[in-house]
Amino acid sequence: MSEFALKLAPSMIAADLSRFAEVIAELESVGVEWLHWDIMDGRFVPNISFGPMVVQAARPLTGLHFDVHLMIEQPGNWIDQFADAGADGIDVHVEGCDLNATLPRIKARGLRAGVVLNPGTPVASIRSHLPTVDNVIVMSVQPGFAGQKFMPTVVPKIEELAQLRATFGHNFELIVDGGMSPETAAIAARAGATVLVCGASSVFIKGQPLATSVAAMRRSVA
Repeated sequence: MSEFALKLAPSMIAADLSRFAEVIAELESVGVEWLHWDIMDGRFVPNISFGPMVVQAARPLTGLHFDVHLMIEQPGNWIDQFADAGADGIDVHVEGCDLNATLPRIKARGLRAGVVLNPGTPVASIRSHLPTVDNVIVMSVQPGFAGQKFMPTVVPKIEELAQLRATFGHNFELIVDGGMSPETAAIAARAGATVLVCGASSVFIKGQPLATSVAAMRRSVA
């Protein structure tokens, strides 16, 4: 398996919170590689979601990679709390912090450091960080709300990042977050995505077993 073999990262904000432990065990049993944690503060984005205590409670339940996406103001103030809670990687928005100050602090905790681009933010804004970051997340919806449609306008951005990674030998995972379904997953994968964040339209589909949903996503990108 190549370093950039495609990974699925179910977004835990879309999971059934009343049976959190069972859902995590099920996801691990059907072979997903990462769990994605959307952290919202009601300020950087309008909604509020998890804090570090939820991540900490889930950490003993699985050895899966925990990718923590901070959609919050002043994310640098929360790096240590999420690192202590069990994060394996932390992703921050270029629109919300000083990357020169924040990314080294994430790496200093031994975590994967990632940067996130909103749909309207150009690749040029993070170009200087591409040699050193571990993750780049392309938002394919506006951050902060579940259930949005995938924005095809971000596909050239995914392709640009994939080309830069190949041309210069960068080592970041190229993550696409928002509006994933079997159909849009295929589009993102063809453009060069290596991790797909999966929510209510891809993995956590009401009334459908997780194994069925994950299998459909795998088939779509095979």
